[in-house]
Amino acid sequence: MKSQFLNTVENHMRTNRYAKRTIQSYSYWIKAFIIFIDKQHPAKAHNIEVECFLSYLSNQKNVAPRTQALALNALVYLYKEFLQNPLSLSLNFNSSSLSTKLPVVLTKHEVRALFQYIPPTHSLACKLMYGSGLRLMEAIRLRVQDINFDYHCIQVWNGKGGKHRTVTLAAELSTVLKEQIERVRSYYQLDMQNSTYSGVYLPFALARKYPNAAKEFNWHYLFPSYRLSTDPDINRVRRHHLNESVIQKAIKAASIKSNINKNITCHTLRHSFATHLLQAGADIRTVQEQLGHSDIRTTQIYTHVIERGANGVTSPLSTLI
Repeated sequence: MKSQFLNTVENHMRTNRYAKRTIQSYSYWIKAFIIFIDKQHPAKAHNIEVECFLSYLSNQKNVAPRTQALALNALVYLYKEFLQNPLSLSLNFNSSSLSTKLPVVLTKHEVRALFQYIPPTHSLACKLMYGSGLRLMEAIRLRVQDINFDYHCIQVWNGKGGKHRTVTLAAELSTVLKEQIERVRSYYQLDMQNSTYSGVYLPFALARKYPNAAKEFNWHYLFPSYRLSTDPDINRVRRHHLNESVIQKAIKAASIKSNINKNITCHTLRHSFATHLLQAGADIRTVQEQLGHSDIRTTQIYTHVIERGANGVTSPLSTLI
């Protein structure tokens, strides 16, 4: 059972329209920090205790740099926004420096083999992750109106970091996408006959700007849940998007059946998208835009699998063979 303090912090984040996953992550790290300081009230701690906690995560827990950064962001929020006592901008702690893992990438042959074992009901979402470089949650959260058949592209709204972008859409998916939209329409027609149905979820700003949009077809999820559920925040009946674990389990099962000796996850399809684009001669800036990376150095990691290397360097051994 959560403490009254954590409940109050979470309510504060909800009031300020923080994303649900951000609330969950921040709450986790704030709780971890409170346990670290022997369950004192955070108001009794500040810079020194935060520095010790962050160093502890690096030295004893060996967390990845991104994990440590997430913990820091949670505590920056806690002290700046909630306790109104901002932390110092020059905190002194031991930064995590674990080497970044190289992405797992499939060959085109392996992608074909993997898709053979993915159930038809989940195949489209997986093909969008590979064919358009979408993250799992970006695919799951797509709305009907995000698909542009005329220009063969997809609008991705509020991706990682709240960024928007336009990505390519394989023309070969047009037919199956239209079939999926018709399935969504059948759900929609049934739901609209339900007097308790409150429409699809919309972020607060959109719900306020478009008060009727929740019950408009184009705003509904492209991959809807199989059943209605009650929104816990407002106690209203909605049809949410498909749970991401369904796709994750389908990928896991397919990777086992395909006998591909690699650690395959949903994100592997995105890694493969980027690498295969670069192999086909795509400009790295174009790939960066497709992936939605802020820093091109993040995109450059995919050049590790290209035959001639990131900078076109030929191994001297190749000249001997």
